[in-house]
Amino acid sequence: MTETWINIILNIIIILSLLIGTFFIVSSSIGIIRFPDIYTRLHAATKASTLGLAAILIGAFLFLYIENNIISGKLILSIIFILLTAPVSGHMISRAAHKTGVKPVINNQQDELAKAEKQFYVEK
Repeated sequence: MTETWINIILNIIIILSLLIGTFFIVSSSIGIIRFPDIYTRLHAATKASTLGLAAILIGAFLFLYIENNIISGKLILSIIFILLTAPVSGHMISRAAHKTGVKPVINNQQDELAKAEKQFYVEK
């Protein structure tokens, strides 16, 4: 046995991180295809792909650090950038869809945003 236990554990963590990221990316792709309206598709596109990309980049960062002793600032910045921008962009796209009048498939839900906007404009 040429590797130490800590290297084996770290390799398992890297493999798990890459597998989890791949699972989230695949589930995001399936969700974008299968979900019926823009709101649920945005949910799949932003949440699952954000987690998937972050897990894959974390796995790549750990691999570079363990194998080559490289601390990649680009990977750290891209993880932070993806975690900050993807949910915000999904939120803004869904707000734009709501403002243009796109209705969700399920009609039995209350429109809390429309109620809040009415109350906001009445108070002004």
